[in-house]
Amino acid sequence: MNATTKTGSCLCSAVEFEFQIPILFATHCHCSMCQRGNGAGFVTWIGVREDGFRITAGANDLTTYRSSNRGTRSFCGRCGSSMLCQNDDHDNVIDITLANVHGEIDRVPSSHVYFDCRAPWIEVTDDLRKRGGDTGGGNCSSILTLAAAGLRALAERCACCARA
Repeated sequence: MNATTKTGSCLCSAVEFEFQIPILFATHCHCSMCQRGNGAGFVTWIGVREDGFRITAGANDLTTYRSSNRGTRSFCGRCGSSMLCQNDDHDNVIDITLANVHGEIDRVPSSHVYFDCRAPWIEVTDDLRKRGGDTGGGNCSSILTLAAAGLRALAERCACCARA
């Protein structure tokens, strides 16, 4: 990779990676899967081109889990650090937890997604755009209403409301 390459790793540094900037996006995700998978109220993700990303060390320590019918999440099998997320609907994009990136990147987070599903103990006071629902732009409560009405197939489209 070249001068626009950034690096990152898990907590124990067993898994290391690099990617090219510019990144595609930076956002705070409040979906329930991110909350549970990271043990936090939300996770800050950056999106990068998959063809500009590579694991440089510890590929055998990276564990991948199919977290929904639309995607996978990967974490270090040694220290447990959540690291990557891939959505089957997004060609050539891989999401990286910003906390695992070494140093600064070329942008700061610009929005909150699945905001309707945020943890009730999280108070957000910034001026960033707040999107909710199954695409990050709707309302999770309407999806839950569909589920209650027996329209489970429609409700399952909302990853943030797919409660275990």
